[in-house]
Amino acid sequence: MLLHLSTWQEVEAYLQQSRGIILPIGSTEQHGPTGLIGTDAICAEAIARGVGEATQAIVSPTINVGMALHHTAFPGTISLRPSTLILLIKDYVTCLTKAGFTKFYFINGHGGNIATLKAAFSETYAHLEDLQIVNAEKVQCQVANWFMCGSVYKLAKELYGNQEGSHATPSEVALTQYVYPEAIKQAPLSTEVGTGHKIYSAANFRQHYPDGRMGSNPALATPEHGKQFYDLAVKELSNGYLEFVNAE
Repeated sequence: MLLHLSTWQEVEAYLQQSRGIILPIGSTEQHGPTGLIGTDAICAEAIARGVGEATQAIVSPTINVGMALHHTAFPGTISLRPSTLILLIKDYVTCLTKAGFTKFYFINGHGGNIATLKAAFSETYAHLEDLQIVNAEKVQCQVANWFMCGSVYKLAKELYGNQEGSHATPSEVALTQYVYPEAIKQAPLSTEVGTGHKIYSAANFRQHYPDGRMGSNPALATPEHGKQFYDLAVKELSNGYLEFVNAE
């Protein structure tokens, strides 16, 4: 059930059965010479919709711009500051809490969002208590990173070994190829790829990772691999969502 394709009456009826909602969140950032700029949002949205179908949960519109300041030296990247993303999450959760939701399951596609999301959750709990909103004490937020699912990680290592890398990875590129086969990109990839450098400013990132990849070889990706990653992530996160929404 997709929130944006529902009526308020349908949402009201849903809330009689469940107080849980799935919120896909990603990023709009460079993903190397062959990765789509929307990769992180595309992956989170596809998997979130799959989890929603499997669990009969409502799925919110995708938050497709995240915290990607370190990628902004590459054309096309759009980023929020951490403070802005915190405010956005706080407003989302506050509005939905007022409607009756209390369990917020964020399916995340971007590693750079994790720290800010956790900070946003703490800010939101305090904000709801300050406002004395009904059921504020029952509100719980959880972040579930699809790329960190045990089954996904295991398959990525089996298929790609150390060429999986940590950004513009073949696993995430494969998933976008499965979702959007008409948008598969081809480009020459240098055999030399940056790896192991800490992330600081955007200019520093591009200096150490000039083509946007971090130790990865996305040329190994295929749509067939993407379907495997999709199925594994949906299964594992469906179980995770049900455990979360049914816990006290």
